[in-house]
Amino acid sequence: MKITRRNFVGGVAGMAGLSLIPTRGFAQAKAPSAPVTITVVDVAGNLALTQGMFENYAAAKPEWVSSFAFTKAPAPELPSKIKAQQAAGKVDIDLVLTGTDALSAGLDQGLWVDLSAHKASLPNLESILLPQAFKMQALAKDQGVVITYYPSGPLIEYIPERVATPPKTAAELLEWTKANPKRFMYARPANSGPGRTFLMGLPYLLGDSDPHDPVNGWSKTWEYLKALGENIEYYGTGTTQVMKELGEGTRDIVVTTTGWDINPRVLGIVPAEAKVGTLEGFHWVTDAHYAVIPKGVSEEKVGVLIDVINFILQPQQQAIAFDEGYFYPGPAAKGVTLDMAPQESQDAIAEFGRPEYEDWIANNPLEVPLEPAKLVDAFRIWDEQIGASKG
Repeated sequence: MKITRRNFVGGVAGMAGLSLIPTRGFAQAKAPSAPVTITVVDVAGNLALTQGMFENYAAAKPEWVSSFAFTKAPAPELPSKIKAQQAAGKVDIDLVLTGTDALSAGLDQGLWVDLSAHKASLPNLESILLPQAFKMQALAKDQGVVITYYPSGPLIEYIPERVATPPKTAAELLEWTKANPKRFMYARPANSGPGRTFLMGLPYLLGDSDPHDPVNGWSKTWEYLKALGENIEYYGTGTTQVMKELGEGTRDIVVTTTGWDINPRVLGIVPAEAKVGTLEGFHWVTDAHYAVIPKGVSEEKVGVLIDVINFILQPQQQAIAFDEGYFYPGPAAKGVTLDMAPQESQDAIAEFGRPEYEDWIANNPLEVPLEPAKLVDAFRIWDEQIGASKG
């Protein structure tokens, strides 16, 4: 069965009342004078995981929120839009759901509310987040909160009938692309989770001098990406495009992550028989989605948003993040298991999940992504030296 978000939101709505019970590690925020409308912009595909949580909040606490208005935007475009609104004194975006890309750009430009002054009202993040998710929390510099997490990648995905002998090393992948020009693809890292995971994972695969320094420590990575680019027709503008081309047969091998492997097969975008693999020397580069509040949002709304964050980090709501495997596993909080998820999510992962993932997660190093300023440097260098070669 093809599963959509609407299939299971109703299944968890009955749990909304449970989430109002005070839970250890969670705090109480100040109620607004009247219900508010919250505008949420998603630049990470996060609503696939969390929209049900927000809707449950609106249903459970109508005296706090009258409604949520959801929109989506490309991650590279949002920071300049918010900066322009702040300069005009008219910020109409209340909450941003982002990966490390727009998070980092916003930190670099000073766009986000510093939440350190609100710690008394925020959850005790160290006590409730998974250990690796809490490491991801450090990247937010107190200007955002991790709401979903996964080990990510980088993985390669391929169609077995078209790739009889998949590459096992980075060198073999390069040789394969030379022998099969235009049949390999990945998306621009600044707008793609798998793209940036591949970018940050290569220094480990290639044995670069400093995987945490893209400016001075990635000589092998930049050389490799330039050589790889000679055999790539163009870079996808986003991951969805890459997966569609794999499914349509335009590409035979693409870069992926756990969630971007599972979810497109659930949705029928990629054939169910597609396979995944790791490359020798593989390290996971973990990923997370964050809730960040732009400067200029009213204090009353900030209080509501902190209450929303408390709500969606509770285990009953976090279980929705298993979704259709899009960010597999997905939950950032401790104590959330698949059997807590809506039945449709359990069924999708049972059919399209991969048993090897548990072994790979347990037996390969888990690395935190680049610090925000370094990630901005990595995106800039890729755009100038790699992406620009394809226009």
